Amino acid sequence: MLHPKLVQPKSIVVIGGSDNIHSPGGRVLKNLIENQFKGDLFVVNPKQEIVQGVKSFKNVQEIPNVDLAIIAIPAQFILEPIRILTKQKNTKGFIIFSAGFSEKDENGARLEKEIVKLIDKVGGSLLGPNNIGLINQFYTGVFTTPIPKLSDSGVDFISGSGATAVFIIEAAVGMGLTFSSVYTVGNSAQIGVEEVLEYLDISFDKDKSPKVKLLYIESVKNPLKFLKHTASLLSKGCKIAAIKAGSTEAGNKAASSHTGAIANSDVFIDALFKKAGIIRCYGRNELITVAGILLQRESKGKNIAIITHAGGPAVMLTDVLSKNGLQVPSLKGTHCKTLLKELFDGSSVANPIDFLATGTAQQLETIIDYCDNKFDEIDAIAVIFGSPGLKPVYDVYEVLNKKIKTSKKPIYTILPSVINVHDEINEFISKGNIAFHDEVLFGKALAKVSNQSIVRDKSQTLEFKSFKRVRKLIDALPNGYMSSETAFKLLDYAGVQFAFQKYAKTKAELNKVSETLTYPVVLKVEGPLHKSDVGGVILNISNDRELHDSFEKLMQIHGAKSVLIQPMIEGMELFIGAKRETNYPHIILCGLGGIFVEVLKDISTSMVPITESDALKMISNLRAYPILKGIRGQKGIDIKKYADIIVKISQLLCMAPEISELDINPLLALEKDIVAVDVRIRIEK
Repeated sequence: MLHPKLVQPKSIVVIGGSDNIHSPGGRVLKNLIENQFKGDLFVVNPKQEIVQGVKSFKNVQEIPNVDLAIIAIPAQFILEPIRILTKQKNTKGFIIFSAGFSEKDENGARLEKEIVKLIDKVGGSLLGPNNIGLINQFYTGVFTTPIPKLSDSGVDFISGSGATAVFIIEAAVGMGLTFSSVYTVGNSAQIGVEEVLEYLDISFDKDKSPKVKLLYIESVKNPLKFLKHTASLLSKGCKIAAIKAGSTEAGNKAASSHTGAIANSDVFIDALFKKAGIIRCYGRNELITVAGILLQRESKGKNIAIITHAGGPAVMLTDVLSKNGLQVPSLKGTHCKTLLKELFDGSSVANPIDFLATGTAQQLETIIDYCDNKFDEIDAIAVIFGSPGLKPVYDVYEVLNKKIKTSKKPIYTILPSVINVHDEINEFISKGNIAFHDEVLFGKALAKVSNQSIVRDKSQTLEFKSFKRVRKLIDALPNGYMSSETAFKLLDYAGVQFAFQKYAKTKAELNKVSETLTYPVVLKVEGPLHKSDVGGVILNISNDRELHDSFEKLMQIHGAKSVLIQPMIEGMELFIGAKRETNYPHIILCGLGGIFVEVLKDISTSMVPITESDALKMISNLRAYPILKGIRGQKGIDIKKYADIIVKISQLLCMAPEISELDINPLLALEKDIVAVDVRIRIEK
């Protein structure tokens, strides 16, 4: 949790402040002064008594008690000032710009730990080191520009990278996006993205706090904390969009199962974001475009009216919306005929509504009024308006400004003429509006926002009926892959149905088993990890002679310990897998089974715990979903039963978090049942 003195200090000292505004210490002091920090401001600079008009002290020992220290001196000189500040000056907030810590070498990492230890001891909070600082409505503690416009209605922005934060702010300012706060965590020595989210969650005020949060993340050190506070913020009415760059520490490690090969680090991030309800973005411009949409009035549906005076951009926007699940419905009827009379000859009101390059501000206002009040099938309005530069178009943007503030439906403005009408757009933005510049980028972002759905099924609670039996079995096992016999027993405890099976290690055991068999059967070698790769699976064995010959063949394979005997059954091959990585919760994957898992990679994922609603959504998100439902005369599978098995595996993973990898492939969907045929489970305690 962030200390209040870091967020809202009444006094600040800049250690390393100078008159050189091209240095971090000089620029942050200039930013604090120019943006009118209202508290007491001090500088530590041994060479000057006054720095930028602020009283300067020769060393930290001489300064009065101070809430926040902003430090811009070389890393090797920082430890002693921190010691004095924590022990003698009652300082609780710290921002360290300096680099040369854990990002550099082992000595830097040790120094960083010593600093954190001192700050932790007094209950203080540290942003950094190796960051650009913090901006909020109380102070501008950064050494960079631009300083964005700050507003309660702006966005809260948390960034793992200072430079990336600057680039995002620059682009955001250009489109009119405002901010409420900007936190850069740098090395996250003490405070990471998760801790800032915790602060924003706990301090959230439904009447005053911003509802839109933006994240640029380079690492998630505590996924459970991240999940807890993002989910909590969303439950309070917030919207969160995020970029995740890089991968987790164990990313891309060699895997020994279908699940391991597919479930890489990015899959975990995707599952984490979906679980939390975060809109995932992949670039700076996409992030701020999503943010601009989230700041508008929320649309009640997916039917969009496109108003334009240029055909090309409207066609491109129509294409991207239609391909991504939104509609640009044709407009017909009496209202259309009446509207058309208000426009110049050659105009079209079919949707897109094209009122020509010669269209006027008054005509635009009329069209918006019709879309807002008379075309009930329309949920939101996108206006594309540029200019060839022949004359000023202030009147058009004034109409847009007025209508955005008074219409019942959201109005999104795509204003591509960033040079020809530069001044008009700036004036439009200065009135608190958002100007999108690219219709395709906007369309994709709008689709992401519109298609974002969060399923909160609170009606189901986890039932661990077999908890004691599962724990007894898991506790007795060593690390590594468990035998098939043990794995099937675990599935049985979880309530998952599996195919009949018998095991034979010797000819005598095989003879005994053969007395109970109904042919045809399949034999699988037990011991080698990848059975198919070593010829360890023999199908369609139809008599005793083939049974004994196949047994002899399989037992000669290197590493063979026994043979598994199962009936030959046919059905649609499905797949359920699960994986745990570092400190992330398990993810579960589902899809078509057999070779389709890795070849087609048509999988759906979710993070545990998974409810029936979650499981059904996973299945419906598969590209193969029409096949699973039944297509062209072929029967489908029992979708609900498939979802039920996913939920049972989720419950098993909650009972046995030591399961690091689980692979049920294939899971055969028969006419009335779905049964596990092959299972592989690995334990890491």
